[in-house]
Amino acid sequence: MNLFRKSIILAFAVILLASACNRTKVEENKNESKTLKGLYSYGPEIKSFTDCEEGKEYWVADSAKTLELAYSNFNFEKPYEPVYIEVECHMIKSDSLMISADFDSTMVVTKVLKITKEIPDGPCN
Repeated sequence: MNLFRKSIILAFAVILLASACNRTKVEENKNESKTLKGLYSYGPEIKSFTDCEEGKEYWVADSAKTLELAYSNFNFEKPYEPVYIEVECHMIKSDSLMISADFDSTMVVTKVLKITKEIPDGPCN
């Protein structure tokens, strides 16, 4: 009986260790940085990004604090005018209690590579 208990405890410990290692891998992949290209719109209530290649729409969190500044430097007369951007970012789950819950995910911008009023020909246009 004592041997049976030890083998069950050992099996449980191995399963627990394996699941902990797997969870760490998933969390690392979530915070994986990537470069995205698409259309960014900014206004008083919504900050959104549409990926040109996949067509998915994301809520935008500007952790670099440079994207919103660069957008406002264009001095648009109306809010929500789209601009083309290329950014380094990572994705996180959107907060279910905020307006961002209506989007596929939240894109956290870490670095702005390019921002322009000219939308290039191709899937973004």
